[in-house]
Amino acid sequence: MSTNLLIPAFFLLTLLVPTSHAEEIGSVDTKFNFLGPDHKIVIEAFDDPKIEGVTCHLSRSRKGGLKGMVGLAEDSSDASIACRQVGPVRLPVELEEGELVFKESRSLIFKKLQVVRFFDKKRNTLIYLVYSDKVIEGSPKNSISTVPIMPWPGP
Repeated sequence: MSTNLLIPAFFLLTLLVPTSHAEEIGSVDTKFNFLGPDHKIVIEAFDDPKIEGVTCHLSRSRKGGLKGMVGLAEDSSDASIACRQVGPVRLPVELEEGELVFKESRSLIFKKLQVVRFFDKKRNTLIYLVYSDKVIEGSPKNSISTVPIMPWPGP
């Protein structure tokens, strides 16, 4: 294989690999499919990778059927998020506004679900925004969750 083909192939593979992992908590079926898995709503959890003491839960649709089974289905842009303080919060010295904390592919190549974090310093509150985007056009569908940073009782 020539070097000219390796670069586009590598770029394509990096688009297909999800950059974040969430733990699946549970799911409910929303539509029965004769062939392939059912359509469902999935609930997953992930911890903020830079801020200890914060966990987020996402709910979103996952298409089933034959396309969903082989990874060719495009999932909808609908998602909901709830983030909570689950322990003592330790903020890093510097926080990047709008920093990406979670990203997952929602179609074969072009659509991603993303969670970004903001910090409202005046109110000492973390804000998490979930949204979906495509290479050409994104979706205005979004959801936010706020985490007021509170003192955590010791052991």
